[in-house]
Amino acid sequence: MRVIRACREMRIETAAIFSDADRHALHVQMADEAVCVGPAPSRESYLSIERVLRAARDTGSEAIHPGYGFLSENAEFASACEEAGIKFIGPAPEAIGQMGSKTAARRVAIAAGAPVVPGTEQGIRDFAEARRTAAGIGYPVLLKAAAGGGGKGMRRVDSEAELESAMRSAASEAERAFGSAEVYLEKLIERPRHIEVQVLGDEHGRLIHLGERECSIQRRHQKVVEECPSPLVLEKPELRERIGEAALKIARAVSYSSAGTLEFLADQQGNFYFLEMNTRLQVEHPVTEWTTGIDLVRWQIRVAAGEQLSVRQEDVRWTGSAIESRIYAEDPENNFFPSPGRIAQYAEPAGPGVRVDGGVYAGWTVPIEYDPMLAKLAVWGDTRETAIERMRRALGEYRVLGITTNLTYLEELMGDGEFVAGRLDTGFLEEFAKRRRAAQKNEGEVIAAVLAAAYATTQQPTFAAVSGPAPSAWRVASKQGLMH
Repeated sequence: MRVIRACREMRIETAAIFSDADRHALHVQMADEAVCVGPAPSRESYLSIERVLRAARDTGSEAIHPGYGFLSENAEFASACEEAGIKFIGPAPEAIGQMGSKTAARRVAIAAGAPVVPGTEQGIRDFAEARRTAAGIGYPVLLKAAAGGGGKGMRRVDSEAELESAMRSAASEAERAFGSAEVYLEKLIERPRHIEVQVLGDEHGRLIHLGERECSIQRRHQKVVEECPSPLVLEKPELRERIGEAALKIARAVSYSSAGTLEFLADQQGNFYFLEMNTRLQVEHPVTEWTTGIDLVRWQIRVAAGEQLSVRQEDVRWTGSAIESRIYAEDPENNFFPSPGRIAQYAEPAGPGVRVDGGVYAGWTVPIEYDPMLAKLAVWGDTRETAIERMRRALGEYRVLGITTNLTYLEELMGDGEFVAGRLDTGFLEEFAKRRRAAQKNEGEVIAAVLAAAYATTQQPTFAAVSGPAPSAWRVASKQGLMH
């Protein structure tokens, strides 16, 4: 939907592809034409290079925008597009190949002089090598899949006794998720912040960065809330220039063009270490667009058409603060378990500084086969405090009935004191869960006390006292925020 809208503004016709599970999806209805590329399993549809290219040829398409997932970071696909005479809207296959492997990307970063987390530069060959390396850099360490991310194939290891079994399970999960069992090892940075830098380059050698995004609010290594600027940059403004220059060094080393993101871990003192590069447009790009005023999708298309960037680094300005919340069909009270099903009612929020990048509608059935994200809600405010309040307001307006979502959970998160204060790290949601449980326990005790007081006041001998209209004490408690 995001790409189709950009194309419409540029008067470019669009052809969408879809699987059987997405036959009634909104992007299929919005595009000028649409082609089915196979059944629901992604390997037989969205991941089939042959079927995607056939759809491009059948519709007379000149270019392919790969979106955020599936083949978007596949060097083989980018090369196949090139060979077929179809423009791939993204970086060159060589850059994707170099940065697509985390171990290869680490080597590029080291050669470019960027800081990296201590660890292996190659995939681990055997347990003996892993044991020597872990002993050398010190526990705790992290095992990670070399061929992919999103937490798949990732294991924390706190001692040598855990290492061998963690290696087996990490390699097995990596094989299932990415088709490669290769894993590498790096030092675990305790309580890090996840900060990424947006870069944008053309095919004429011009490359700029568009600042950072704070992505520390994660569950199971999947981002939930992102913002720009990072609260850490608000505390340490010089960090933006330092981390931005490190990102450019790495991107220049692979002659990067199009939009891309370099991810870093930062400690609470502002030291940062290169983590990986995503050679595609990020899901969270709206917060960068809000604060810089630069349309990333439009520039991706213009760069692919051979245009030179008209924006220089000194032209980039950041205004205000933007926050994005990912709206998921999932149950936060059940370990964020996916909640597919039919959407009975659907209404998006609106108003000043509110943007929704969505792809669903009332009557549509959320499929079980794919990621359960429904939409991205992004807001802008002149300060971070204004953006947080605007997000709370917008989340309160959002209506999705028929399935379980994380809307209420996100609204609570926006009111959390630690979040408002900007005290963030990648373990934030685990601590937030503890605070929620404590608050719910306290709320339960307050309700019990209110009911007991109401019972004593009315002197009713049975529990029927609370089955009718709520006593005045109940209503007062509710107004004071003690009950929902």
